[in-house]
Amino acid sequence: MNYQKAIVLYLHVHQPFRIKHYTVFDIGVDHNYFNSYEDNLTNNVQIINKVAEKSYLPTNNLLLRLLNKHPEFKLSLSISGTVLEQMENFAPNVLNSFKELVSSGRVEIVAETYYHSLAFFYSKDEFQRQVDMHQKKIFEIFGQKPNVFRNTELAYNNELASWAEEAGFKGILAEGWDNILNWRSPNFVYRPVNTSKISLLLKNYKLSDDIAFRFGDKNWSEWPLTANKFCHWVSEDHNATNIDLFMDYETFGEHQWEHTGIFDFMEHLPVEWLKNDNHRFMTVSEAIDNFEPVDYIDMPYTVTWADTERDLSAWLGNSMQQNSISALYQLEQQVLSTNNINLISDWRKLQTSDHFYYMCTKWFNDGDIHAYFSAYDTPYIAYMNFMNALNDIRSRLFDLGVDFNG
Repeated sequence: MNYQKAIVLYLHVHQPFRIKHYTVFDIGVDHNYFNSYEDNLTNNVQIINKVAEKSYLPTNNLLLRLLNKHPEFKLSLSISGTVLEQMENFAPNVLNSFKELVSSGRVEIVAETYYHSLAFFYSKDEFQRQVDMHQKKIFEIFGQKPNVFRNTELAYNNELASWAEEAGFKGILAEGWDNILNWRSPNFVYRPVNTSKISLLLKNYKLSDDIAFRFGDKNWSEWPLTANKFCHWVSEDHNATNIDLFMDYETFGEHQWEHTGIFDFMEHLPVEWLKNDNHRFMTVSEAIDNFEPVDYIDMPYTVTWADTERDLSAWLGNSMQQNSISALYQLEQQVLSTNNINLISDWRKLQTSDHFYYMCTKWFNDGDIHAYFSAYDTPYIAYMNFMNALNDIRSRLFDLGVDFNG
């Protein structure tokens, strides 16, 4: 059954294991890179509980209330393996609140890489292992087997779509970037080129960013943004089938603080949207099941959801980023050959894309955003901490008698 128009709300939950202040003097002595109790900016225990208090718990309470109040309300979310581990170890009450959401039967979990990594661009084998790990973890915790895939940072290209179809996914998510769409609207289901079954859902970045980035900006010409006004905007594309609103979970309470009215906005969004009998909320799978692809989308180069360029330059744009990530993946075979669970886990935690984002040296339009999200005073400090930790990985390999180059 086809509905006239659906909001497809997808929220992404992720926290990295931040690298503590790890100096050259720690190499070969201290193998604990991630748990700092002296520095608030890299204290992962403190951070996960702070974000939970400001964002996860109040947002989960709100969403559960909406699910109970509106049988038509649905959403999708992805949860990285690194944040799931932190919830299990440091905030089990938060994990239970996510389980309660999923148990409603109207929250769909989306697949991704376990370690929120860029492995697809460096090691297809490691990428596949992390996707499998994530699938296993999601089933273990939530009892779901994800049918739709999203890559880290929505990093997408034609090759990834072909992989996802071959892997058996029914859909994949990407950024609805103007340079790719040209005259077309992101508010439809598409099909990637060179595929025959899989569907592509594209983020409506303008409407998504109105909530995620502009909502609390009093200098924004559209401030204050009400649910009524927003639903009017969503309705303006009369031929649209699915309006894909993709954003970080931390939008609610962390990036947009409670005093901005973000929770009140979300509380009223279903009420306003569902006033029209032809309006629905759908999970990503439901949108794929209900709407046929209207055209093929060709993305021969990688598109992400970050910065004004929408490419990988936020993570791989300078020599520090390129050198560190290349050096990391060069150790793949040596690390895996040890069968050392702790060593392999640490190596994989270093793959998380956030570490390379902290090394970004871009300025102008995006500089403030990078500085806001960084756990370090400068990109160089982020790089030094990372490389010191990576050199300790090499030291551990040496102690285990592993033969490696570099």
